[in-house]
Amino acid sequence: LEEFLSSNGVQYEHHSLATDPAAVEYLRGRNIKSVPVTIIDEDEVIIGYYPKKLIPALNLNVTVDLSKKTDWLAEKYDIVLNGAIRATQQLTDVQLQQEVPWRPWSVRDCIVHIISFPELAWLSHKQGSMTPDDMAASNVRIKDVATVETISQYGQRVMADIDAFLKSGNDPSFDRVVPAHYGGEVTVVELLNIILSHSTHHLKQMYWHMEEGLGIVPLNPVTEAQTEGIVTPEALI
Repeated sequence: LEEFLSSNGVQYEHHSLATDPAAVEYLRGRNIKSVPVTIIDEDEVIIGYYPKKLIPALNLNVTVDLSKKTDWLAEKYDIVLNGAIRATQQLTDVQLQQEVPWRPWSVRDCIVHIISFPELAWLSHKQGSMTPDDMAASNVRIKDVATVETISQYGQRVMADIDAFLKSGNDPSFDRVVPAHYGGEVTVVELLNIILSHSTHHLKQMYWHMEEGLGIVPLNPVTEAQTEGIVTPEALI
């Protein structure tokens, strides 16, 4: 969102909820529960990174080229999801059930999360949302995806579905605005972009745990060069 505003010469004030309690209270006072949020002249509220609303609201003379974004996303999802599959195939079914140290998850939970969130972002073009209820339903649906073989098959299927979608040229579906737990109201393409960052961060965590917790050196891990352009938090855990 900041890159979009800056690149189009928009003057704005940035407030981080992590360091600005007044901003938190301001949003609570306006009953705004999702971020990022852009507030224009105290009157117009735009939740999420939503160029089709931001452009007319800010009187910008720009267009949104989805074709370049979808090609880039298809390439990066292929890299990240293949990385998750390769990591899975270095593990045993017993190791998949061991806990990771940073949250109440098993190794299986973390790897399946890396795959299932992209699937949910893709499915949002059909079901119209990516909410906590959608996430809970997904967890039930994939509860038996718990072995090296079934996780690998699941990852291959999700990767193929996302690749076909992003290469479909289906602009109405790309442009569909959906409510999402991550990002507020966003287009499906922007949701896929947000979740790509989310999954990449978790993949980096899994590589760390394989080395530090399981004594396994990842084979052919995804590199920083391969994930160039994917924004992830600086802190690993």
